[in-house]
Amino acid sequence: MIDFSNGSLFKLSSCNPQELEPEAGPLLIEGESIAAAFRGIRDFVVFTNKRLIAVNVQGITGKKRDFTSLPYSKIQAFSVETAGTFDLDAELDLWFSGLGKVRLEFKGQVDVRSLSQLVASHVL
Repeated sequence: MIDFSNGSLFKLSSCNPQELEPEAGPLLIEGESIAAAFRGIRDFVVFTNKRLIAVNVQGITGKKRDFTSLPYSKIQAFSVETAGTFDLDAELDLWFSGLGKVRLEFKGQVDVRSLSQLVASHVL
């Protein structure tokens, strides 16, 4: 399982969901589709219409990967922090039942408000 307490693991930028379809597609179940996708240096996160999938690429070659599935149904609370003038990173904090807090940090021009709406539409 990914250690979500290490915030530097997920400094994510927006990317085209089709870009990650070859890697994330085999994990999806019938009727599940990717709503948003974000990529770090090697790691990535996809938000589907059912869950959040975080992928941690490990090792020198990157062949070893840890896939963590976080269903929206297990989210108890969430918080969004937008980027500011001097702090250019935005954050999305999610509290999962049985797991605790998961923090995703976004760099650049990521619209975390729309991410908040995506999560809210599945949680509330």
